[in-house]
Amino acid sequence: MRLKFIGALGVAALLAACSNDQANTGAATGAGAAVQPSGPVPGSEADLVANVGDRVFFDLNQNSLSADAKATLDKQADWLAKYPQVSVQIAGNCDDRGTEEYNLALGQRRANAARDYLTAKGTAGARLSTISYGKDRPTATGDGEDAWAQNRNAITAVQ
Repeated sequence: MRLKFIGALGVAALLAACSNDQANTGAATGAGAAVQPSGPVPGSEADLVANVGDRVFFDLNQNSLSADAKATLDKQADWLAKYPQVSVQIAGNCDDRGTEEYNLALGQRRANAARDYLTAKGTAGARLSTISYGKDRPTATGDGEDAWAQNRNAITAVQ
C-alpha cells in the first residue's frame, strides 16, 4: 500500500515537472491571430477629437470665423461626409466677461456660424444642432487672456 502511494506521488511529481508554465488565455497567437485595432473607433467622438479637431476659436466679442477656424471646419465637413450616419451638436461658448444674456446670444451666434459653414460645405442641416452655453461651461479656468481665449469657442460633439 505504501509502495503504491509513493509510486503515485512520483508520477504526480513527474507530471508537474513536465507541465507548461504558460497559461492558456484563449488568445490567438502567431500568423493567424487577429490584429486588435488601436486608436479611437472610426466615426466616434474620440475619432473626431483625435483626427480632426472638435473646436474652433473666436476673437473677443466676435462670431466671425478665422482662417484657422475654417480650416478645422473643412476637416469636420470632410469627416462628416465620411460618416453620414453621425449627427453632431455644436455648442457655442464665451469667456466669463459680459452679462449672461449677452454671452448666451453670442454663444448662439458662434454655434450658428459653425453650423452655417458646415452646411455650406455640404453637410445636411438635419444632422447639425446648436446650443449656447454662454459662459456657463468654461473649458479653461482662470482670469486672464489665455483662459478667456480658450473659452471663446464652438465645440462640435457627436450625438
